[in-house]
Amino acid sequence: MKPFHQRKASRDLKGFLSLLEERGQLRRIKAKVNPDQELAAISDRVLGMGGPALLFENVIGSSMPLAVNLLGTVERVVWSMGLENTTELEQLGEKLALLQQPRPPKGIKEFKKYGGIAWDLLKARPDYDLTPPCHQKIINQKALNLYDLPLITPWPKDAEGIITLGLVITKDPETKVPNVGVYRLQRQSAQSMTVHWLSVRGGALHLRKAEALGQKLEVAVAIGVHPLLVMAAATPIPIQLSEWLFAGLYAGEGVRLTNCKSVDLQVPSHSEIVLEGTITPGECKNDGPFGDHMGFYGGIEPSPLIRFHCMTQKNNPIYLTTFSGRPPKEEAMLAIALNRIYTPILKQQVSEIVDFFLPMEALSYKLAIISIKKAYPGQAKRAAMAFWSALPQFTYTKFVVVVDSTINVRDPRQVVWSISSQVDPQRDFFILENTPFDTLDFASEHIGLGGRVAIDATTKIGPEKNHDWGEPLSRSKEFEEKIDLRWEELGLKDIKDNKDPDPTLFGYVFDELLRQKQMNKE
Repeated sequence: MKPFHQRKASRDLKGFLSLLEERGQLRRIKAKVNPDQELAAISDRVLGMGGPALLFENVIGSSMPLAVNLLGTVERVVWSMGLENTTELEQLGEKLALLQQPRPPKGIKEFKKYGGIAWDLLKARPDYDLTPPCHQKIINQKALNLYDLPLITPWPKDAEGIITLGLVITKDPETKVPNVGVYRLQRQSAQSMTVHWLSVRGGALHLRKAEALGQKLEVAVAIGVHPLLVMAAATPIPIQLSEWLFAGLYAGEGVRLTNCKSVDLQVPSHSEIVLEGTITPGECKNDGPFGDHMGFYGGIEPSPLIRFHCMTQKNNPIYLTTFSGRPPKEEAMLAIALNRIYTPILKQQVSEIVDFFLPMEALSYKLAIISIKKAYPGQAKRAAMAFWSALPQFTYTKFVVVVDSTINVRDPRQVVWSISSQVDPQRDFFILENTPFDTLDFASEHIGLGGRVAIDATTKIGPEKNHDWGEPLSRSKEFEEKIDLRWEELGLKDIKDNKDPDPTLFGYVFDELLRQKQMNKE
């Protein structure tokens, strides 16, 4: 894998936009566009067509251009990481798996692997910038006005303008270890916003610790960073690593950081805009409703209030944003790429798992399909339980379908066949009741408390079956090879079997879009 710093684009947002434009994947919109619903509606339609990233250069109410849909295809997500295809993502995942659960190397080959990781970690250490571009303009509290930013309201009943792709940076009040997360923020006034984070997230943990110590929690929000840092903040990382070091592993070089002006935090020096402020524990305001990734409006919840007292920015900054909703959306494309990175990490955590897939149509984490090489009765149930506890990202997965290793988890035809032919619901459904759950999931009987189900769609063995099973249909390998040899003679050379369906989707919508795109090129 060639790291991003060896490529043409520089390691900031504008550099990535230049790369997209060079590759014909950026469209500049010069006409006036309203950030209240209109901008998101245009972007949503373009994204649904598999279209390019958009740069709105004339947003009503703001002097800042606005970039959106940068990660609107898996291809662009891969480019953001300095890679060229999805297969390289699993190579990166293998590297990260060594850090997730390190063990002593076995033999020379593994020793070299660990040595390579050590060198990568050394190169990935953050660097510090004494003259950061994000400090080209400093705006103090009196002049700070959040209404100058082109905050969008994507859906008709959204409460207010939101920040969606800002890196929200906090620090553990005890250990001083930073946390970097991507949380939604809602504008409450010209100088304050509420932050919506789940109670299990790092920022929420830091706030609880600050409250116990009787302190305010310092917060910085970095807007308009290179998308690679968004990827790093969204990836499940080993607890001993900081997101900055992790982003350096992604990039092949250390992230350049700089100190904030008014809080004791560090932010990427290439950020287009940085907001600095504090949260007073217990000070909350109602947040929401907002259209969310579930495809519904979320509820109204009291959320921590950030009071901002400083804003720094580049000269002529570009505002970066996205929006949620029923897939496909940018967050779903991001999740597809992360699926590839997770795979080696998950296989190391749960040894019997051969492969797994999170379909985009299932909101990228509500349904997981995992394959195992089954060796003993009850193994499917064990694998499902292990999956739910393997990584924090899988805490809110409602459905786990376990299939045999011979099944391609990315092929809906094979998965549906397994469920239909191998499952007896009264035997093969395993339900956990009243588990902690996503508060945005309205299907739950009680908000924040819901059930999960595992479906054992594997071949039944031993005491799992009380009668003989029919013999599977098959042809010998030798017979199939004879047919292969006759394929050209039969005039069928142009017909090829797609044995590995597009791993980006569980359905066929994008397959059709790609086919039409290819026809247009021809």
